[in-house]
Amino acid sequence: MYALIKRFLFLFQPETAHHLTFFLLRLPGAAALFGAMYRKPHPGLQKNVFGLDFPGPVGLAAGLDKNALAFEAFGKLGFDFIEVGTLTPKAQPGNEKPRLFRLLKDHALINRMGFNNDGVEAAKLRLAKRKNNSLIIGGNIGKNKNTPNETALEDYVMCFNALYEVVDYFVVNVSSPNTPGLRALQEKEPLLQLLNTIQQLNQSKPKTKPVLLKIAPDLSNEQLDDIIDIVNQTKIAGVIATNTSISRAGLLTPEAELNSIGAGGLSGKPLRERSTEVIAYLKQKSNHTFPVIGVGGIHSAEDALEKLKAGADLIQLYTGFIYEGPKLIKDIHTRLLAEHA
Repeated sequence: MYALIKRFLFLFQPETAHHLTFFLLRLPGAAALFGAMYRKPHPGLQKNVFGLDFPGPVGLAAGLDKNALAFEAFGKLGFDFIEVGTLTPKAQPGNEKPRLFRLLKDHALINRMGFNNDGVEAAKLRLAKRKNNSLIIGGNIGKNKNTPNETALEDYVMCFNALYEVVDYFVVNVSSPNTPGLRALQEKEPLLQLLNTIQQLNQSKPKTKPVLLKIAPDLSNEQLDDIIDIVNQTKIAGVIATNTSISRAGLLTPEAELNSIGAGGLSGKPLRERSTEVIAYLKQKSNHTFPVIGVGGIHSAEDALEKLKAGADLIQLYTGFIYEGPKLIKDIHTRLLAEHA
């Protein structure tokens, strides 16, 4: 069925197709219908990671349900956990359109959305009304475009406080290439200050929530060594590897088309190898001292297994889900159950 839906959706511009997908998912009974086709019980895949009990390892990455509009519908499709956002303190429209592009030959996307979202308070209200309290929700937080890096910390604190009661874990996003200057916060000193402040705030709460850091695939090994040191110093719960890439190396899409698209973060199949390398490096160099969620280029059950064998404790889908549909989740669950048999 998804092959027909995909053919229809791919007739439209990517961002229009995105809104159509959300419209379809929110139709009464639509998500339940897909769930009946693709979601199957999978006892034996449960995992406890950073203190949370996940029914399985397959999550939805941030960026698809930015505004917490369809998280329960995605849960019905088979995802074991959902990450909403990136959310910022104030609503913002993001970058000018068009800002989302398909690279069909590469099974990839380029986006320069720019943290377009309704603001953290709007998402908080939607999450507070969730019906399925057993569904694990992560909150991915960032800074507003107009907030200078010198005061970015205030934006992250505001988002943390707003979402504390309605999410199960947090992700600090300093690795999107689509907000000017944001990646500068990945440098060691500003990142230490940011994460230490968030952790101090976390410790002041009645119950601490896991805090993770999402990193770019474009970091050098020396920068990854810094990330390991930062995780150990701040004692955050783990890392999400990786976000989108600014690299265009090895793509099948013609250079002229890439030039016409312009700047943005690349996701999809071209990231598979690099994201797996980052996962393996982090786990080996840290001596497996913290969990890693693997994301980037997962378009098949084999891709998922590769990430997990490299050391990922959980995985997330985004572009692979757009290209392959909910059957991808079922295929991964089925393959992992066979591996465990």
